[in-house]
Amino acid sequence: MAAYDSDQMDEVVTCLEMTSPAQLVPGRPPPAPLELDEVDRAAAPILRSTYVRIWAALASGGRIGWSVAQWEEELSRPGVRAWLARVGGTIAGFVELEAEPNGAVGIVVFGLVPEFVGKGFGGAFLTQTAETAWKLTSRGGPTKRVWVQTSSDDHPHALPNYERRGFQPFSTDC
Repeated sequence: MAAYDSDQMDEVVTCLEMTSPAQLVPGRPPPAPLELDEVDRAAAPILRSTYVRIWAALASGGRIGWSVAQWEEELSRPGVRAWLARVGGTIAGFVELEAEPNGAVGIVVFGLVPEFVGKGFGGAFLTQTAETAWKLTSRGGPTKRVWVQTSSDDHPHALPNYERRGFQPFSTDC
């Protein structure tokens, strides 16, 4: 993977959404069972280290410098929930969702650790993430929209994976 060079290109942020669970196009089954385990603020140290593992090789690691206290604070905010993805007990990735009062659920953090990238887990992980997001409720009631933003600095598979799962772009540089 080539390192991001700001002199060669500018970052492009793409926002994508689903407005109905019927839009979800499931990914193929993973090569081994992939389980999502919900965690709370007590898991802040492991979420922090997992986040660093995921984004250290990419230029888009906005939270790499966060302390455990910052992670605990994030996980204490209303509507914020997090899951670790595990394969055979090994951490394979991490997702953070935020249920907003307007019925939208944002996929705030989504990623696989390097040793699971390119191994057939990404589509299944995103499928499980979207299914989970559609089941959440917020102060505004049931989920009406699931959305995510991805950057050109993210892994090159990120945008195609979102689009293959049925997410539709609605804005760039959002």
